[in-house]
Amino acid sequence: MTEFGTALRQRRHARGMSLTALAEAAYISRGYLSKIETGKARASREVAAACDAALQAQGGLLALLDEPGQQPRRAGGGLRGLPEATGHLVGRAEVLDQLSSVLHGDFVRMCVVHGLAGVGKTTVAVSAARDAEDAFPDGSVFLDLRGHTPGATPVHPLEALHALLSLLGVARERVPPDVDGRSNLLRDLLRGRRMLLVFDNVASAAQVRPLLPAEDGCRVLITSRGRLPALDEAWPIPLGMLDPADAVTLLRSVAGDRAPTAAEAAEIVALCGYLPLAIRIAAARLVSGTGARLRDRLVDERTRLLALDDGERAVAAAFALSHAALTDAERALFGLLAVHPGPVLEIPAVEAMAALPVGEAEVLLDRLHDANLITVEASGHIGVHDLVRAFAARHATPAEDVRATAVVRLVEYALAKVLAADQTLEPSRYRPAIEHTPLPPFADPEGALGWLRAQWPTLERVVDLAASHALHSACWQLAFVLRAFFFRDKLYEPWLATHTRALHATEALGDLSATGMILNNLGMAYIDAGRITDAISSHERALAAFTAAGNEWGRTDALSSLAWARLYHDEPEVTARDLGVALAAYRSAGRMRNVAIASRGIALALTMLERYDEALEFAERARAQPEQQPVDVLMAINCLAWIHYSAGRLDESVRLYTEACGLAELAGSAYERARALTGLGNVAASRGDVAASRAHWGEADRQETRLLPEVLQEERVRRELGG
Repeated sequence: MTEFGTALRQRRHARGMSLTALAEAAYISRGYLSKIETGKARASREVAAACDAALQAQGGLLALLDEPGQQPRRAGGGLRGLPEATGHLVGRAEVLDQLSSVLHGDFVRMCVVHGLAGVGKTTVAVSAARDAEDAFPDGSVFLDLRGHTPGATPVHPLEALHALLSLLGVARERVPPDVDGRSNLLRDLLRGRRMLLVFDNVASAAQVRPLLPAEDGCRVLITSRGRLPALDEAWPIPLGMLDPADAVTLLRSVAGDRAPTAAEAAEIVALCGYLPLAIRIAAARLVSGTGARLRDRLVDERTRLLALDDGERAVAAAFALSHAALTDAERALFGLLAVHPGPVLEIPAVEAMAALPVGEAEVLLDRLHDANLITVEASGHIGVHDLVRAFAARHATPAEDVRATAVVRLVEYALAKVLAADQTLEPSRYRPAIEHTPLPPFADPEGALGWLRAQWPTLERVVDLAASHALHSACWQLAFVLRAFFFRDKLYEPWLATHTRALHATEALGDLSATGMILNNLGMAYIDAGRITDAISSHERALAAFTAAGNEWGRTDALSSLAWARLYHDEPEVTARDLGVALAAYRSAGRMRNVAIASRGIALALTMLERYDEALEFAERARAQPEQQPVDVLMAINCLAWIHYSAGRLDESVRLYTEACGLAELAGSAYERARALTGLGNVAASRGDVAASRAHWGEADRQETRLLPEVLQEERVRRELGG
């Protein structure tokens, strides 16, 4: 911002105005203006507009921000994830000056903006972060930890670390399963980088501590209702109410030509307790033309609520004003927002809950957006402030029958949408018969996967919502269909949580077949997490449930899954025997993909028993089976390579692993490519070629996937070889 700062200084000198005089005229701190003039801080549009007016520049200064040379630089091409800054930030120059000193300085790496709910912590933090964004060439990220979101569970550090690692480009398969592992990986990725991390709505020091980088070049900006004194290194920055003059400026800024006289404005902001969120909503009433009784209503409710030292209740008075101005249709839709579990709301979900004609719900949502009760983003996502949600839950919840109907509609919509996404991603996957109203399909797998990645935290809560409303069938079916996505992205915690809920639902229904399916999925989750003993227990229970139900199809699947778990438990004889039984059943039923899977498992079991020639026969049969996906053939090739390695036929092993490497790139399977590269490294190490083994193992590590020695023999051998 050197060009803007130079122009500002020149215009100030031309008018014979000192820096102090300009600061007083523009209501901006002298220190902050000094930094702008020297290019150490970037002016926001609000600051530029204030300076323009004070210097009578007639738009000349403001226009500089729109020139190409004034656009934010993206040195290094880093991620730019900060939200839009507000257009109505006033009275925070001193705090912005402090934050600028932190973000541009060399001594403080972290600060906590703390204060009462609704005081504008997030607004100030985002504005300061955006002004300093160019100082962080490796990027900036924003994460809402939902620490004080009513009705929502605060984001666990495990989930927050997964989100951060994903934003930094780490593949899901490479994300460690525990907090310490993820925290170590995050610190490693940030080593040598200069990034800005904004953690909003933090509940406690414990929630955010695992997310903190160790790098001197990084800066962390935290917002919280508490000061978080346990963060010894953090610089606490309290944020209080607006002073009376700034509060009036904010009211007039939002209300525009509908703003009241100076005396009336001063009385209104005083009744709002100078709380920014309350002032914005009061101004929205004025804009809507329903402000005639604004003062009287504020007096009536604020005097009653100000007696309580409770920021949420004080804010509720302002929300009540906005709510009273809504039409019946708007008020009904607003009440449904309290039914939705969040955290991510999308327009089609709200439309489904409301059961309104096409387009009508979106019009009502736009009106709620105009009233500053919600935000509607271009993406179709709906933003609901945590205090607005609290108000809706207390004062706008619909009648019980309306609420129950809305829950049913939301659950049905979520189930249909997840089915559409799953069918797009894996059209050949087995699914039980599920009654639903089909939704339009996704255009492509990328769109389906993107939707699931954005919506899964909400979908996890919809499973809970279905369980709490005794919608048992939808509860287990939604969890069942989500399993494929959780497996793909290695989201063990929501996988286990949803299926635990689903298991209670199937037991309440007395549906033994559904119980078996959920238990089988739970066993797969445990295997993927390396918890083999838990997997065996789940698959044993699934087998018992299917047997009691007389479900031979399910019994065969449970027997097969249990046999695989036994393989990882080093029980190859049992594995070969039980997979043999499953193999015969799959052949009889014509389930050829399952024939290939069972054949691979038998081959691996026979390899452990050193019956290499028999193992090769089964692996070759697996490779030759029809109706397979490319990745299935790839797994068979890697299986063949492993058998030859185990038998000491290293040349043939190298040939097959090399073939698998090439096919893995075509199939887009990072896991199987990493497996083949690990195998090549093992061969090289066995031959004493240290350089080649390190090269192959290093390339395997760069595939950004996770190979567990509990389930993959190649990885177990690598560790034995010291790789």
